[in-house]
Amino acid sequence: MTLKIGIIGCGGIANGKHMPSLANVAEAEMVAFCDIVEERAEKAKVDFGVDNASVYTDYKDLLADKTIDVIHVCTPNISHAEISIAAMEAGKHVMCEKPMAKTTAEAQAMIDASKKTGKKLTIGYQNRFRKDSQYLHTVCENNELGEIYYAKAKAIRRRAVPTWGVFLDEEAQGGGPLIDIGTHALDLTLWMMDNYKPKYVVGNAYHKLSQRENAANAWGPWDPSKFTVEDSAFGFITMENGATIVLESSWALNTLDVGEAKTSLCGTEGGADMEDGLRINGEAHSQMFETEIQLEAGGVDFYDGEGDDPAVLEAQQWVDSILNNTEATVKPEQALVVTQILEAIYESSQTGQPVFFK
Repeated sequence: MTLKIGIIGCGGIANGKHMPSLANVAEAEMVAFCDIVEERAEKAKVDFGVDNASVYTDYKDLLADKTIDVIHVCTPNISHAEISIAAMEAGKHVMCEKPMAKTTAEAQAMIDASKKTGKKLTIGYQNRFRKDSQYLHTVCENNELGEIYYAKAKAIRRRAVPTWGVFLDEEAQGGGPLIDIGTHALDLTLWMMDNYKPKYVVGNAYHKLSQRENAANAWGPWDPSKFTVEDSAFGFITMENGATIVLESSWALNTLDVGEAKTSLCGTEGGADMEDGLRINGEAHSQMFETEIQLEAGGVDFYDGEGDDPAVLEAQQWVDSILNNTEATVKPEQALVVTQILEAIYESSQTGQPVFFK
């Protein structure tokens, strides 16, 4: 069976991840494309669509096509919930790009719609499908690190502020590096710990470098007048079981200690980090040890599919979960907790107070 897929939002993330990945999945064909800029949708049809693919500028018109099985939502964060809910109510399964939504309330409404309609919902956290992530998750599942009680989620750039699209628009996105790249690091960390019960959060978001003119930047200087989101944000998260997570995120920070979508874990039986490849540490026979995992030494893919591109593996597993009626790797309830914590960090920064979860 082949799934018919519609793409809503044909900008950067659709072209950079979703559409080329789906093009590598034999059981998927892209039959419809929607974007408020018609030329983008037309180009996506030419590059990735079947011969008779449709083009739309209003997502509601695309959703009216009853032959479409699956929708990929690749729009700004502000419309994630609205479009995802409408798609599920129209009888489509939904892959929504991260973050799940701008707010916890919106994310919960998406889960409610999935349960009500019986349609699958997943969120685009493709870093779970990297080789190092898969290996480390197996280590954690086997309890080789013991109880993980301290972790660090890292998403730090020295100067790499995205200057295109709506990345700098607080109203459209809900935030900056915290909600953009911090979300990946936090998702990885919670997944490794299998701990989705936060107790309280303390956080700070900073606007320290965003107003600099002619700043050095990977994609050229940003426009300070349009930079309405934070340039960096940090959170201290205490879980119900007492575990601690420190979340670091930045697009612009005066540091050489950089890295994205990385986690460090400290448990009672051992530790692990992604700072210099994947390293496992511990003690044995009264001596300490450190092991570097050789991930390129002739292993096999963790999921069916061609190659080992995490985005392709994500797309293949998502399609398989629909065809086989199994769970997607990224459960919406897990993504909801990520959104809850991110929202709490922003709230704590604004109020100067810890945010407690009910």
